[in-house]
Amino acid sequence: MGHVSKRLYSSASKLAVSTSRLKQFPPKEAILVPDSGKPNFFDPELWAALQPPPTSALTAFAHRIGLANVLSSADVVRRACTHKSFLNLHAKYYPSSPTPPTNANLATLGNSLMGLFASEHLHAAYPHLPTRVLKAAVSAHVGPLTCASVAQEMGAVPLLRWHRQPTTPMSPALLHSDALASIPRAITALVYQEISLQSARKFVQSFFLNRQVDLRSMIRFRDPKRALIETVEKFGRERPKSRLLKETGRYSNSPVFVVGIFSGQDKLGEGFGSSLKMAEYRAAEDSLHRLYLTRTPDHLLQVPSSTFPFKQGNIYKTGLEVPYTPGVLGEAEILYASSGRSNIVAPKRPTLEEIEARREGLDV
Repeated sequence: MGHVSKRLYSSASKLAVSTSRLKQFPPKEAILVPDSGKPNFFDPELWAALQPPPTSALTAFAHRIGLANVLSSADVVRRACTHKSFLNLHAKYYPSSPTPPTNANLATLGNSLMGLFASEHLHAAYPHLPTRVLKAAVSAHVGPLTCASVAQEMGAVPLLRWHRQPTTPMSPALLHSDALASIPRAITALVYQEISLQSARKFVQSFFLNRQVDLRSMIRFRDPKRALIETVEKFGRERPKSRLLKETGRYSNSPVFVVGIFSGQDKLGEGFGSSLKMAEYRAAEDSLHRLYLTRTPDHLLQVPSSTFPFKQGNIYKTGLEVPYTPGVLGEAEILYASSGRSNIVAPKRPTLEEIEARREGLDV
């Protein structure tokens, strides 16, 4: 077997091209005719990208993700796996062939639906979550990188039909992960179109929202102690006070201090460190994390889209609806020290000394 044939078989196996269903393999473009006088330029990867995936692979993909009743036709799966960037490549080499359908409209619709489901789920699960952290959490659950990762887990990489595009003044470069992310979005839109909104939400819940995301690392504070003081004041509670709970090795090279922050008799948080200042900083940060990451119990979690039925219907007519009890809205986030690296301080905000003086009834 020659070098070109090995590259052909290698490219075909990576892109799920079945050589048994091809009319001719190797293709005539790959065969070098001696003494023809014509240069022979052949790209195996490009040739393999132009070949449609076999029907058996498309059908197996639909059954693998449990949507054989929705993706009942191989043409539907092929459309969901065809990115709009493939049109330029197809038109260049097959100008007389009909244009294949792409997932451009489906991906746009699916992206909106996934953003809706993730936003309402996170807002209902964590009612006190700051806005910036909520946006970051939505991106972590249904963002482009997550969609591309889920598509890889589904086994959709060999079925993707796309073409790499360079950066232009109107659009950034198209990468493989960007094209791959369009497949789960398109499938979400197909579930919504073929069945119902509730079924699409169940699909997103199963593949995306059930994943564990570390929200704690997304919440950063420049001055957690002051942020905690203003947060406690907003809730009308007693001013937080730091208390040393435990310590060991104060006069050694490696001391450890454990500090707790209390509001009245209630313990808000706890932190440790090699110094009192570090332990107090971590205790204030832990107190804020306990507030912002307060999670609604699963049996009490309800979202607005859960009221829609599991079957198709007319949204303009009254039908069977699931009872819905809206959750309590969380308190608005504080402006100071809750925006990460921006270091924005609200104007005309009193200092800690002024707040303490007002509590004692002194003029400042």
